[in-house]
Amino acid sequence: MTIRLYDTSARQIRDFTPLTAGCVSIYLCGATVQAAPHIGHIRSGLNFDIMRRWFEYRGYEVTFIRNVTDIDDKIITKSAEQRRPWWSIGYENERAFNDGYTALGCLPPTYEPRATGHVTEMVEMMRGLIERGHAYESEGNVYFDVKSFPGYLSLSRQELDNIRQPESTGETGKRDPRDFAMWKSVKPGEPSWETPWGRGRPGWHLECSAMAHKYLGEAFDIHGGGLDLIFPHHENEIAQAQAFGDEFAKYWVHNAWVTMSGEKMSKSLGNSVLVSEMVKQWRPIVLRYYLGTPHYRSMIEYSEEALREAESAFARIEGFYQRVIEKAGGPVEPAREVPPAFAEAMDDDLGVPQALAIVHTTVRQGNSALAADDKDAAIARLSEVRAMLGVLGLDPLDPHWDGGNGSDRGEELHGAVDTLVRLVLEQRESARARKDWATADAIRDQLQQSGLVIEDSPTGPRWTLGPR
Repeated sequence: MTIRLYDTSARQIRDFTPLTAGCVSIYLCGATVQAAPHIGHIRSGLNFDIMRRWFEYRGYEVTFIRNVTDIDDKIITKSAEQRRPWWSIGYENERAFNDGYTALGCLPPTYEPRATGHVTEMVEMMRGLIERGHAYESEGNVYFDVKSFPGYLSLSRQELDNIRQPESTGETGKRDPRDFAMWKSVKPGEPSWETPWGRGRPGWHLECSAMAHKYLGEAFDIHGGGLDLIFPHHENEIAQAQAFGDEFAKYWVHNAWVTMSGEKMSKSLGNSVLVSEMVKQWRPIVLRYYLGTPHYRSMIEYSEEALREAESAFARIEGFYQRVIEKAGGPVEPAREVPPAFAEAMDDDLGVPQALAIVHTTVRQGNSALAADDKDAAIARLSEVRAMLGVLGLDPLDPHWDGGNGSDRGEELHGAVDTLVRLVLEQRESARARKDWATADAIRDQLQQSGLVIEDSPTGPRWTLGPR
């Protein structure tokens, strides 16, 4: 068994070999909490949740770090605009991100460190870099000297003469415009922390280098994030960490974006779709199916039609579940192992689309077994499907998805709806018994117009939610 991953630094798929046998360490760049998350933000957490689940299925002990950037220029700007404390904005949006991750079934990280809680580690790293000649203080700012580090830009493979660091407020006194800020001197009205070089606040890149060092040590297995982070964020992380003396990440893995009209989903473009609103319109498990089943390196072009297709595809799986459970007369346990073809697809750079094709093939085989009245074969296929969907975080019988979002209130609502629908179906059965076909058909049509799918089975009629 060998897991293979596309390593951005090598520009190829490589066999994965952990630094420590039986253990995998992952650092994922998490949320910058200046605003509530849209589905593009959550996609990254979801993709790496699937990665983590697969490593755990393969028997690895996973340490998963996902940080929170709770101070930066945008948060400070919003604080001034809204006349609210910067920490209030950060905390509110951090909770919104965690609500989004939880709603879509992401497992909690091993640790979720905040930038503002690790200033001591940042000061230690800056002090070491200054002593080694890789950083300098100027006007209360601390900058990294990019020319001092020969390996700079090895990840993005750009030429130093062609780059330009994104402009940021208050960055004065640079020796070279391509140098980047690790620490920014205090400005009136802004939050600040004491350092040997004066009061100020962290630069964006420094925090991740310092937190990865604290929680994962001098070397770890996988560093993840979105494609947009390769430059400047990940390049600058590498420069800081390796110049400090860390080996840093062995593999770099990047997920693609969710786009709208061909553009990356973002707040600045006004084309974002907030998770908090999406879960009101779509069941969270359907959103996970939609965002998690394309390959992590493939762009997802957002559209209502694509979401409806995902909903229909998942409804077919749920219908199979329901039919087999009725036939079995009770729950069916997941298989201890996934089918070999599914495992082969997942081992090959987390090939979720190919793995999902095995899921749907197994569902079709199960439906054929039901049609042939082969109860044992149908149960065996459902057991395999449960094992596969469990790895993807999509098993409808996982307690997390009770009532659509794991809430007791959702389960109560589903039970109430079920009672009402069954009362109407009893009226339909009474009409059929007295051969009043017009009334029976009218009841069925009304239920279908309400978005329900009615199926007549040997044990009586059953209902499911239909596609939109």
